Amino acid sequence: MEPYDALSEPDAYAASRDAFERLVSTLAGAPAHSMAHDELEGLLEQQGRELLRQLMQDHLDLRARAEEAAARISAGRLVVRGPEGQLRTWRESNHLRWLTCVFGPVRVTRIAYRGRGVSNVHPADEVLSLPAGRHSRGLARLAVLEAVRGSFDQAQAAIERRCGRVLGKRRLEELVVAAAVDIAAYYTVKIPTPCTREMPLVIQVDGKGVVMRPEALREATRRAAAKTAAAGRRGRLAPGEKPNRRRMATVACVFDTAPAPRRPHDIVHPPGGRSESRPVRPGPKAERKWCTASVIRPPERVVVDAFDQAEARDPQHLRDWIVLVDGARHQLDLIQDEAARRHIRLNVLLDFVHVAEYCWTAAHAFHPVGSREAETWAADKLTAILAGHADRAATEMTVQAAAERLPATRREAVTTCHRYLTGHLDQLHYDTALAAGWPIATGAVEGACRHLIADRLDITGARWGLNGAEAVLQLRALITNGDFEDYWIFHTAREHQRLYPSPDQQNYSLTA
Repeated sequence: MEPYDALSEPDAYAASRDAFERLVSTLAGAPAHSMAHDELEGLLEQQGRELLRQLMQDHLDLRARAEEAAARISAGRLVVRGPEGQLRTWRESNHLRWLTCVFGPVRVTRIAYRGRGVSNVHPADEVLSLPAGRHSRGLARLAVLEAVRGSFDQAQAAIERRCGRVLGKRRLEELVVAAAVDIAAYYTVKIPTPCTREMPLVIQVDGKGVVMRPEALREATRRAAAKTAAAGRRGRLAPGEKPNRRRMATVACVFDTAPAPRRPHDIVHPPGGRSESRPVRPGPKAERKWCTASVIRPPERVVVDAFDQAEARDPQHLRDWIVLVDGARHQLDLIQDEAARRHIRLNVLLDFVHVAEYCWTAAHAFHPVGSREAETWAADKLTAILAGHADRAATEMTVQAAAERLPATRREAVTTCHRYLTGHLDQLHYDTALAAGWPIATGAVEGACRHLIADRLDITGARWGLNGAEAVLQLRALITNGDFEDYWIFHTAREHQRLYPSPDQQNYSLTA
């Protein structure tokens, strides 16, 4: 006698198979044979996304049935406690919640364990690591990558093109802000790549304004804006001018560089042009560049973060530490105070590009703009400065101004250049820097300011709140550092710990 056939389990993915067969049937049908390739792409994109959504839904339903079966088998033996340690003595099936993922909305069915006067516990939520809100972590990741590239409107449109109408603009902004909460913690545990002591370690700090909403301005700026408004609006502003509407963000860069010795004539064209027999030596290149920026934290905090990163790369202070500044006294004071606190010897250099700008302005006090004479004069003075003779160059230009009896308006440019050079003589040791192969310009941090702030936060019409600006700024820096993928794993683990503080399901156990 043959045994009775056991009842077969229903196909958990029957709906997905049906969706796939419908898609295949559509493609095999006569109407599809007359479609252009772009129409086929659109059809597959739309119905393919629905197929993926159905696959995810079927999988979640299968896990819900498995959870129910496991609960029946362990009935009376499963002990469930909440995060506060209290027992959940009642079990209730078919508790639903929605999850919006990159394929569309899906329904999650799970068991709720309940107790009097306490919140429900859903073990399946922890197993799936479901987010606190409705939108999945994959959708949050996509929101971050799109929002740091362009405006929030553009990010929402890009997500809608890919995923359908799954995310509103306000919720997108909230997901971006939430995604940045672990960046500071991530960099406290990340170990930088080690480097040889022969490679200099470079720190650069700069600032750039971000146009803010009135409530996000610092108090002094807000008072100045109110005073300007009370006095009446000016008729016309200069291009790009936004008076009393900006909040300064501080940007810092830390990088390693291989020494690249140079000569003054590698930097400044000698009068009459360079000799072909003496090719230009390339300057040092930034390697393993790390950036940080903040519009909320004070500049001294950003400087501390930069020194933390630098000290992680050179904990014993064996390397040459180079600090490049643009002449802003408050930034230099913060840097020197932090170095003194950590007992670090710094080599401070003034950005040579700023020095050149002052010298060119002085050159035009003696000679017409664009003339060969102005070029020769500037090249002579800048070459002397690069050779370590800044004091002599400053003295020569004032002596020449007196000898030629320049009028007051033109003499002012020479006086300003003289004052700038003599006031920073201790930061103009370019002869030492060139011989050692150090960088002498702040191009790295200025490029970071353009990329992190100007290319995103300063786009036309942007007006920022504090949290949104800070999140976008930090996330752009994170991506620039090449750390986003690693950070997202770290952030995902931290988010899971915050939502489900009992690791490894310690609150769920079976009694013997």
